Amino acid sequence: MDDWLLLIYLLPAKHSHARVQAWRRLQRLGAVSLKNSAYVLPDSPDAREDFEWIKNEIVAIGGQAMVLVARAPEPATRDDIVAAFRSARAEAFDGLAREAAALLERATHTRARRSGRRQFTQTVRRLRERFDDVVRVDFFGTPERDRVADLLTRIEQTTRKGTSMKASSHSTQIDPADYRGKTWLTRPRPGVDRMSSAWLIRRFIDPGATFIFGDPATAPKAIPFDTFEAEFGHHAAHCTFETFCDRFGIADDAARWIGRIVHDLDLKEDAFHEAETATVGRLVDGLRRMHHDDQALLGQGIATFEALYQSFTASAGASSPSAGTRRTASRGGARSRKARRSLKN
Repeated sequence: MDDWLLLIYLLPAKHSHARVQAWRRLQRLGAVSLKNSAYVLPDSPDAREDFEWIKNEIVAIGGQAMVLVARAPEPATRDDIVAAFRSARAEAFDGLAREAAALLERATHTRARRSGRRQFTQTVRRLRERFDDVVRVDFFGTPERDRVADLLTRIEQTTRKGTSMKASSHSTQIDPADYRGKTWLTRPRPGVDRMSSAWLIRRFIDPGATFIFGDPATAPKAIPFDTFEAEFGHHAAHCTFETFCDRFGIADDAARWIGRIVHDLDLKEDAFHEAETATVGRLVDGLRRMHHDDQALLGQGIATFEALYQSFTASAGASSPSAGTRRTASRGGARSRKARRSLKN
C-alpha cells in the first residue's frame, strides 16, 4: 500500500471540546498521528469519506483543515508509518488480551453459578464487540490480534457448554399495550440487533415509540434494550431481537425469518443459513458508514428492516400486516423445522 491520506487541521484554542471530539473520531477510524495535528490513514474511498466528514465539521466551527494524498518517498518511511499503525493496534489488543485472559479464568466458576451467568455472558459479548472494532481498523495484521481471537473463542466455547439452549427464564408473555407511549434507550452506534429490535418495537409493540441513546442511569424512565443487564437483551442463546419475540409473543413468520438473520449476524454464528444474511450484514455496515448521527442511522435501519419485512410477506403471498395472521412460504425440510424450534420458548 503506497498511497496515504493525510488530514491536517488547526483549531483555535477556545475550541478545546471540538479538539477532543475530533481526536476521538480519529481514534475510532484507526488513524495515527504523524505530528501534532496531522493524522494518516491508508488511502481508500471509505477513508476519504471519513476524513472529509471530519474536515467539514472542523471548518464549520471556524477551524482550518485539508485532506491530502501522500506517498512515502522511500520504503523506510513506509515501514515507519506501518509500524506506527501496528504499535497503536498492538496496545489495544494487549489490553483486550488481559481482559480476555481474566474472563477465561472466571469462565468455569461462572458456569457453576447460575446467578452470575447472565452478567458474564454480557461481559464476553461486549469484549467481542470491542475486539471487532479494533480488528476493523487493524489495517496491517497486527500479530497480537491472533492471541485475543483465540482467547475469545475459548471463552465462548466454555460458556456455550455451560449455557442451556432453552430460551430465557423470563417466559411470561407481556401485553404490548403496557409498553405503548414509552421511550426506549439503547447504546450509541446501533448495529444489526439494535436496528432490528427498534423496528420490531415500532411494528409490533408501539408504532409511536421514540428512541434515545446513552447510559440507562441518565434516563431512569426510559426502557433499556440491548444494554448491559437489560431485561430486553441477550438471554441464553438468544439475541435481543429474539428476546423481544419471545417476551411479547410475536409469532409472525416474517419477523421470525428476520430473527434468524439477525441471530447469525449478531452472534456471529451460522445456525440458520438464510441466503439473505450476508447481504443484510453488508447493508447494516453500509448504513453505519453513511450516517454519523445515531438517530439518522437508527431511522434508516428501521426502514431497511421494514423493507425486508415487506419483501418477505410479498413473496410469501401474505396478507396485510393489520390482518393479524400471515401465511408463510413453504421453507420445507429439516433446516426450516430446526430453525423454528430454536426460536420458540
